[in-house]
Amino acid sequence: MPKKPSAREQLAEYRRKRDFGKTAEPEGGRAAKTGRKKLEFVIQKHAASRLHFDLRLELGGVMKSWAVPKGPAPDPAIKRLAMQVEDHPMEYNSFEGTIPEGEYGGGTVMLWDRGWYEPEKGGGEDGVREGYGKGDLKIILHGKRMKGSWVLVRTRGWGGGGSSGKPSWLLIKHRDNHVEEGDALVERFTTSVVSKKTIEQIGGGAKRRVWHSNRSSSSAGVSGPTRTRTVAEVRAAKAKAAEAEAAAKAPKKRAKPGRQRKPE
Repeated sequence: MPKKPSAREQLAEYRRKRDFGKTAEPEGGRAAKTGRKKLEFVIQKHAASRLHFDLRLELGGVMKSWAVPKGPAPDPAIKRLAMQVEDHPMEYNSFEGTIPEGEYGGGTVMLWDRGWYEPEKGGGEDGVREGYGKGDLKIILHGKRMKGSWVLVRTRGWGGGGSSGKPSWLLIKHRDNHVEEGDALVERFTTSVVSKKTIEQIGGGAKRRVWHSNRSSSSAGVSGPTRTRTVAEVRAAKAKAAEAEAAAKAPKKRAKPGRQRKPE
């Protein structure tokens, strides 16, 4: 029987895309907690270059991840594209905040839903691994918003996995007591399950948690929220500095004596 890859081995692609000397994203790869019987899942709403939802399912000590452009639909008639991306570390599940522009995945991340899940036919993690390997992963979600039976179906020749080289899947709701029409879930729930804030409030707050590059070494051990300036603020500061520099370099004009005006 082949040896199961470690979490660190599975996170090789995740690490390759990030410079942990510049970003404070979790490196991951720590040993999984023992004694846990429930598999975690999380859905993060991500306002990157394009708004999408990230579905992450725990398997083998990492979070198998899919980008769902339009978000989950609780309507069995709607099949949502789910593009598989690199595995993410377990520690990623608790993040809510802003990744600054210019860094991989730059944008605001909101914890849209979280909970635990199980394979529809039972069998725990082995049951999940079997369905995942077949490309027909039937699961039951126990989240605050995502509930009931769902299926991830790997597509054949459609989607192509994009530039990631990974397969595309379809996320489909099964018929049960949690069926709703259309996009009821993403339309009804627009705030975080943790902070209760909208994604705009998280991204524009005066105090926001940031995975930031270019941190000084003196701040490496400081915890707590960090605020990054917006693009507009940076531009305004640069313009103000340039104006002040130009004014300092400009020659001062001497006042010319004026002619006295005769009284009328």
